[in-house]
Amino acid sequence: MQQDMIRLLKADEIECRAAMVSEKGLSLLLYKDARVDQKILDETFGIFGWKRSHQCIDGNLYCTVEIFDRDSGTWVAKQDVGTMSYSEKEKGQASDSFKRACFNWGIGRELYTAPFIWIPAGKADIQSKETRDREKKYYCYDRFCVNSIEYNDDKEISASYPI
Repeated sequence: MQQDMIRLLKADEIECRAAMVSEKGLSLLLYKDARVDQKILDETFGIFGWKRSHQCIDGNLYCTVEIFDRDSGTWVAKQDVGTMSYSEKEKGQASDSFKRACFNWGIGRELYTAPFIWIPAGKADIQSKETRDREKKYYCYDRFCVNSIEYNDDKEISASYPI
């Protein structure tokens, strides 16, 4: 099977979002979207070499990604569950379950090895708002992207350069 041929993500395929924001700065998480998964599945297995399906199990939406194994002539499946999105509930859950099933195939698994990324307050537009409880909540609407990325021999992220 061609699973070992799944390539590592390119810098322009990785997105960033703030994980935690404080008055001192913010931490970033790296992630991929479903379009990247589709692109890599097409590149690696061909447009007819993979398929996906969704099913509801105990009220949770699962996605199954199947890849055709040319050696055995059979479809091999991996499945995972999605979590609800705050916007577009069903679409978000379908997309999340698909991305998670693709992680099971190895697409983007290197994102789990990303080092802690900290952006100091001076390099971001951090704003605050007082909550009803008179606590300050910090947020940042700046957009960050990965300018370049490096991997070690173990396919782990050794350096990433967000801007």
